[in-house]
Amino acid sequence: MTLTRPTADAADAGAAARRQATRRALALLALVAVAALIPLIGPRTALTGTGEAAAPGVAGIALLRAVLFAALCVPVGELFAARLARRVPGAPRVDAPRSWAAYAAVAGFVAALGLASVVATGNLLPRHLADLDLGGLYASRDGRLALLEVNAFAVAWFCARSRRPGTQVWPLAAVALAEALRAHPAAEHTAPTGSGLTLVHVTCAALWAGGLLHVLRLLRSWRAAESADVGVGGAGDGSPSGAALLGRYARVAAVLFAAITATGVWSSLRRMPAGTVMDQLTTTAYGRTLLAKVLLVAAVAVLALCARLRLRSARDPLGACSPARAEVVVLGAVVVVSGLLTALPLPIRW
Repeated sequence: MTLTRPTADAADAGAAARRQATRRALALLALVAVAALIPLIGPRTALTGTGEAAAPGVAGIALLRAVLFAALCVPVGELFAARLARRVPGAPRVDAPRSWAAYAAVAGFVAALGLASVVATGNLLPRHLADLDLGGLYASRDGRLALLEVNAFAVAWFCARSRRPGTQVWPLAAVALAEALRAHPAAEHTAPTGSGLTLVHVTCAALWAGGLLHVLRLLRSWRAAESADVGVGGAGDGSPSGAALLGRYARVAAVLFAAITATGVWSSLRRMPAGTVMDQLTTTAYGRTLLAKVLLVAAVAVLALCARLRLRSARDPLGACSPARAEVVVLGAVVVVSGLLTALPLPIRW
């Protein structure tokens, strides 16, 4: 009987863990499916009644750009969260969660390749291989930037698989820079200012969204390790190291949020002068999508505030994980909407 009970308990625990993993996988697939619907359905909804015409294949372009942004957030967040974790005193000595950086690099490479093929056909969706003018990519600014992103994600994959994954920071920085330059053509008035704002905005957003995702993954592995050390029902949820990691992230996230807000408002006012903002937020596709993004960011801010208040709880500081998980989901929606925003026609400067 002494031998049978531990075996049965272990089997029950294993079955429960498998069921929980299955539920998480199904939930993740459902979230990905819903996120994919935003760029596919969003353009038609945003353009209805505006009198604007979008470029051909805008839904596909929005989806590819959303994937590219997500592929940038994941490895940047891993590097950022790992740096924070190394500075936490008394952190559990456990293996880090399995890196998603290589998978993200593959997804980013495919998305960047798809976007490059669009540029190679004169910003039209290619229907045949003969439609692609690969040599023409080198002859245009947009083509060279598209090739830079393709090559940068390829290099990021090699870095992620190497013994020095921290070197990913350089190709990932190249992707962020290419996006900033692509969003502001040289012919645009004060293009360097716009590119600088976009670079800061994209970098801070990647650190915020990707960082929180990996912080929560780290906390899960730390709590599992501590529970194994102290036994079930131990001090896992009250882990001081976990609370310290969340606290460090929260302090940096406050600065990132301020930078994202400032650069976002400044960039919006460059696109839509102050006197026309209220009208264009409801009468243009770009404005409507921007308004949706602002509402989502506001929801993220509320969730972040709830997490910070729970973090200060003396009894259960890691109760902050619940709103933090919801924050990650909403941040994912923000990333997808940002991809849609870059594919829609720019507002008219009245």
